[in-house]
Amino acid sequence: MALTEEIFGINVFNDAVMRQRLPKETYRALHATISNGSLLDPQVASVVANAMKDWALEKGATHYTHWFQPLNSVTAEKHDAFISPLPGGKMIAEFSGKELVRGEADASSLPSGGLRSTFEAWGYTAWDPTSYAFIKDHILCIPTAYCSYGGEALDKKTPLLRSMEALSRQAIRILRLFGRTDAVRVMPSVGPEQEYFLVDQDLFDQRSDLIFTGRTLFGAKAPKGQELGDHFFGTIPSRVQAFMAELNEELWKLGVLAKTEHNETAPAQHEMAPIYTIANVACDHNQLTMEMMKKVARKHHLVCLLHEKPFAGVNGSGKHNNWSMSTDTGYNLLNPGDSPHESAQFLLFLVSVIKAVDDYQDLLRASVASAGNDHRLGGCEAPPAIISIFLGDELTEILDSLEAGKDYSGREKTDMAIGVQALPKIPKDTTDRNRTSPFAFTGNKFEFRSLGSAASISDANVVLNTIVAESLRLFADELEKADDFRQALHELIVREIRAHRRILFNGNNYADEWVQEAARRGLTRLESTVDALPCYTAEKNIALFKTHRVLTAAELRSRRDIGLDSYAKMINIEAETMLMMVRRQILPAVIRYAGDQSASLLKAGEAGFPMPGCSAALGNLCRKIEGLSSATDTLEKVLNGKLTDGDPLPLAAYMHDRVLPAMREVRAAADALETMTDKACWPFPTYDSLLFSV
Repeated sequence: MALTEEIFGINVFNDAVMRQRLPKETYRALHATISNGSLLDPQVASVVANAMKDWALEKGATHYTHWFQPLNSVTAEKHDAFISPLPGGKMIAEFSGKELVRGEADASSLPSGGLRSTFEAWGYTAWDPTSYAFIKDHILCIPTAYCSYGGEALDKKTPLLRSMEALSRQAIRILRLFGRTDAVRVMPSVGPEQEYFLVDQDLFDQRSDLIFTGRTLFGAKAPKGQELGDHFFGTIPSRVQAFMAELNEELWKLGVLAKTEHNETAPAQHEMAPIYTIANVACDHNQLTMEMMKKVARKHHLVCLLHEKPFAGVNGSGKHNNWSMSTDTGYNLLNPGDSPHESAQFLLFLVSVIKAVDDYQDLLRASVASAGNDHRLGGCEAPPAIISIFLGDELTEILDSLEAGKDYSGREKTDMAIGVQALPKIPKDTTDRNRTSPFAFTGNKFEFRSLGSAASISDANVVLNTIVAESLRLFADELEKADDFRQALHELIVREIRAHRRILFNGNNYADEWVQEAARRGLTRLESTVDALPCYTAEKNIALFKTHRVLTAAELRSRRDIGLDSYAKMINIEAETMLMMVRRQILPAVIRYAGDQSASLLKAGEAGFPMPGCSAALGNLCRKIEGLSSATDTLEKVLNGKLTDGDPLPLAAYMHDRVLPAMREVRAAADALETMTDKACWPFPTYDSLLFSV
């Protein structure tokens, strides 16, 4: 592999390339658009487009695409060649400023949640100059927003950009109150840690459930799982290390700041973590990361599984969303400094997040809701479906002192007592970490740990940016009118600590006692996607997004409906796959196995060796087969009784309340049979093979 410095960003039309290839005036104008949000002059766009085209052609690109993120959480692209006709049957490579800035896409076939009808096909893509263009598979990819003929947001990026502007507007108001005039913008920064599984491709290809749904619908627990803790941070298998090395190289070429890699808790599970960057770029990079993981894995005869719960009985996969706010001058507004108790500005921004999370628990839960993530949230591996905040001991003590009106002298910095003289002294942090909290403060940022591994990070960050913008707006409205700013500031911070104390919890979020305590505190508990997604259209949430011009009521309704529709369709696909596998694979295999066993027992009896114990085992096997057949018939009947028209909420509720329980009965019966059947007769690879073959 080439040195990282030599390959990093070589396929990106980044600032260094623009500085080299663009005229100075053009570069300055474009940089003003990127840095300050200034309108881009069409003449500037034409010069940029020509330079971008020449660079792409030199890199071997033949086509360009407006690369966007529709509401199905994946990316979309339509390729156009750099060609224009000339007289005499000739052609010339061209790419205009108009083609760079605006494109056209079909707005009727992609999910719109009612924002578009089938006959209303016009959609537009608009260049996002704050996210660099890049080359992928000889295609120049231009990150864009995607909207309808009527201006409605049909994608994940548009509301994200709107929410970033909303956060910046309100945060700048607060900074001005503190006399900070150097900053022009405040930008949310994000670093999404990505968990995933790797399985052998030959084994994957034999599992219809993995092919169609991304998770195993059947599978008895292997004799060994993660209970020994020997996989987490363990030596990375050579085959996986080869995959990681190539993945890093491909991501670095695309400018993705892939930093950390390691084995995760479950067998065959791993993680990649990047250095965090501006939110919309982080979102683009995470989409690229998931795509490259799948592509590179295939080259190593592996399959990358991004489903939140591909295997029952071992940990599922999440995506930890590390979020902070920084000024355009590089100052992190969530950095406590050496004396957080003396920093009123830090405490105000901290309290703004606490208030936002408490006031909009429902929205945060809705932002991570999906059929896949429902299998993971609430298990002893991931934050529960109850949102709370972990601050750690020191910050909690500071807030306690403020609330009580007492002075806080700060925690003494100490070294860890390891007990080995030869080891260097290690400064001890003033607080421990909490890996069970869904929303934990981790030094200078918050880690939102409830996101699912397959999800776009956009939804969660749209909510985070907007709800914090709302807290800051209310604070600025109040403080701007104050006669005595310092006194008003102190009173506001103390009042908000008292008002939102209930959302703070430093204990074990996995404990049953916390569920009871959270209910006593009046915290929101939304167990499933069906419970969570309707929160998008609650009156207070519609008002929130309208105030900050992030999403309209219609756009919110579309996201609710698309999420519910996707939930119902995913469960339907899983149920249909389950029926197919039972009828075509499992039942024929176990019936044949039972027949072979019966014939063997008959021969043994005829030979004078009756086996009453084996006969009883055969009888039990046959009863289990009958049980599976009966459960399968019930599932089919329940599935056929589902609703087909109207509001997606009743259909999603039916799939949750009726179909999922029927599926669990089928799985339980099939998994029991797996433990009683000769492995050579079982029709597809089992957990012990899938989890321990790479």
